[in-house]
Amino acid sequence: MNEFWDRVLDFCVKTTETVSDRLMQDFGKIQAQEKEDGSLVTQADKWSDEQIRKAIAKTFPEHGVLSEETVHIFPEHDWCWIIDPIDGTTNFTRGVPLWSISLGLLYQGTPVFGFVYLPPTKQTFHGYWYGDSGLSGYTGSYLNHQPIHTSRESPSGTQLFNLCARSKAIFQKPFPCKVRMLGVASYNLLLVAAGVAIGGVEATPKIWDIAAAWVIVKAAGGEFVFLDHQFEFPLHHGQDYGKVSIPSLGLCRSELVPQFEPLVKCVLPKSYKL
Repeated sequence: MNEFWDRVLDFCVKTTETVSDRLMQDFGKIQAQEKEDGSLVTQADKWSDEQIRKAIAKTFPEHGVLSEETVHIFPEHDWCWIIDPIDGTTNFTRGVPLWSISLGLLYQGTPVFGFVYLPPTKQTFHGYWYGDSGLSGYTGSYLNHQPIHTSRESPSGTQLFNLCARSKAIFQKPFPCKVRMLGVASYNLLLVAAGVAIGGVEATPKIWDIAAAWVIVKAAGGEFVFLDHQFEFPLHHGQDYGKVSIPSLGLCRSELVPQFEPLVKCVLPKSYKL
């Protein structure tokens, strides 16, 4: 299947670079509106979303699409793209040079390819994770087309752990690592894949925040935990994922789950707590 994966990767590179040219012109110069769920959206998000959907329809007409700004219902297609046209909209509007375009490709409801491009830093992450899908081809995760792997370091005051703005409850107890808040859900987790951070937590991400990063973290040797133990892949045809939060923990390796999962459980809404 490598010919297919070459086509997928080439599509992602060219599409995100084309879209980012326009986005960089709007970067730091555009106002955002608040959506019902408290997240922000701009005309740039909507434009980016539309351009990516059009490109998918032209290049992969047999594939479905689920995107942050338009269609939230998972379609009845074997192949489906999940789009976050601007991950880190607050950073984008405020001129903070850290935001991304995130594309995840699912097969029969489970992510098998992830691609994330950060225009301000010109960093490109991608990865392949086939699980038990029966698919084959390239393996591993890459940063700017060079292989990456998660860290083998142990938790300590010299190691980084990424938080989101809604996970500050973690500070109620001592935490074994230095913490960072970056404002970009995908990047919080991608730095785990790249071996920069040993872990990262997102309290309320949606499927478009994690679909690509899930693949890249796992393909880099990491562990991805859904903290409510309710969500799991595959996604279900016809289900609306627009309001489904997926509290997530990414770690550099599975052995750290028993240590970190109890420390970050406090980010769950009370309705999730056991």
